Amino acid sequence: MTTFSSVSVSSPAAAPDDSELLDAYSRAVSGVVERVAPAVVSVEVHHRRRSNRESEGQGSGFVFTPDGFILTNSHVAHGATRTEVAFPDGRRLRAELVGDDPDTDLAVLRIEAASQMAAPFGDSAALRVGQVVIAIGNPLGFQSTVTAGVVSALGRSFRSVSGRLIDNVIQTDAALNPGNSGGPLLDSRGNVVGVNTAVILPAQGICFAVAVNTVKLVVGQLIAYGHVRRARIGVGGQNVALPRLAVRAHRLIEPSGVLITTVESGSPAARAGLQPGDIIVAFGGQPVHGIDDLHRLLTGDRIGATTTVSTVRKAERLELPITAAETAKS
Repeated sequence: MTTFSSVSVSSPAAAPDDSELLDAYSRAVSGVVERVAPAVVSVEVHHRRRSNRESEGQGSGFVFTPDGFILTNSHVAHGATRTEVAFPDGRRLRAELVGDDPDTDLAVLRIEAASQMAAPFGDSAALRVGQVVIAIGNPLGFQSTVTAGVVSALGRSFRSVSGRLIDNVIQTDAALNPGNSGGPLLDSRGNVVGVNTAVILPAQGICFAVAVNTVKLVVGQLIAYGHVRRARIGVGGQNVALPRLAVRAHRLIEPSGVLITTVESGSPAARAGLQPGDIIVAFGGQPVHGIDDLHRLLTGDRIGATTTVSTVRKAERLELPITAAETAKS
C-alpha cells in the first residue's frame, strides 16, 4: 500500500487590491492639496473701459516666494487698473503688477505681506507622459477647486495672444475651466511643474500649462525689469518656400525661410544692409525655416551682440553682420 505524505502548498503573495491602490492615490492627492492650497489665490482684476465703466475679471495664481511674489497669467493681469487677491483663509489683499510677458502668458504680482506660505518649484524636464498631476485653482469663481489627471503629452507648442509660440508646453487631462488660468499644476510631491494657461473649449480633457522650467527663466526678468528682454532686428516678414535650385545650390536643410517684406528705417536690419525681397535662411549659424524660428533665436543675450544673418538675394547667398537691438517694452 502506497502512502502519501501531506504537502503544504504556499499561495502566491496576495497582490494589493484596487481599494489599496486608490487609497494611496487619494492620500497622495489630498496631501498635496493640504500643503499647497494655502498658497493658491483667486486673482480679481478691474479694468477701466473707454466708457469710464469698470469691468471685472478673475483668474488664479499662487505665491511662489515667502515675501509675497505671486505668479499668474498675463492674460489675467495685463492692463488691470486694480488687482486684488483672495486667500483660502479669507484674507483679501491689494496686489501690484510687477511685470508681465504676453509671449509666455506669465505675470508676476506682489503683495505687502511677509512670511507667506509658498508653493515650491519643481523640474518640468523630469516629467513623463502618464505621470499624475494635480491642478488647484478657482474655476468659474469656485475657490480652491482641485482636479487631478495625468500628463497627456510633453513638448507641445501653443500660440500666445501675442502671436508667438510658447514652447515646451505641458498637455494634461486634469480638468480646467475659465478661472483656472494662472493656477499651479503640481506633481505628486507638491512641486509646481507648470502654470495652467489654456483650455481647448470644444474638446474634452485637452488643457495646457506653461512648463515651470520656462517660468524660472521668465520670472527673474519680470522681477528685475518688469518685462522679458528680447532682441529685435527690425524687419517684417512672412514664411516662404524657396526654389529647389536655391536649396540645392546653397545646401539648405529646409526649403523655406523668412521673406523680408519691410525693413524699418534705422533698424539693425537696415544698418546690416538687409532689403525687402531677401529671404532669411539662418541667424547666428542656426537655420531659420520660418518666423517662429527667428523669434526663438532673438533672445535677450543677442542684444548688442554682433552675429551673422544669412539671406538669399535672388541667386546669391549673403552673410551679413548684424547687431540686434532690444525690443521696446509694450
